[in-house]
Amino acid sequence: QVQLVESGGGLVQAGGSLRLSCDASGSIFSFNVMGWYRQAPGRQRELVAIITSGGDSNYAAAVKGRFTISRENAKKPLYLQMNNLKPEDTAVYYCYGRLGLVDYWGQGTQVTVSS
Repeated sequence: QVQLVESGGGLVQAGGSLRLSCDASGSIFSFNVMGWYRQAPGRQRELVAIITSGGDSNYAAAVKGRFTISRENAKKPLYLQMNNLKPEDTAVYYCYGRLGLVDYWGQGTQVTVSS
């Protein structure tokens, strides 16, 4: 059974940094695409950053220049380095992975940025 497990969330002051990790297990195949989404209270889940198996990445405009998505290889965790955090970054952050035609999601990790 494929599982994605996030870690690294927490409470941080505005201007601070956090690094989220996502560990994938249960499949001998590599995800075609992995990424991070977030959902704030009362809002829809939105894309934060995404990376392909070839290493190409894309970011939401709101986080470009502050967040970095990375993954060394298929056996390593997926990371999201978040710098210069703002109160509007407060949300539950979800790890996402696409394997073939199937989407997988983690349970989410809370990130709270205080002003």
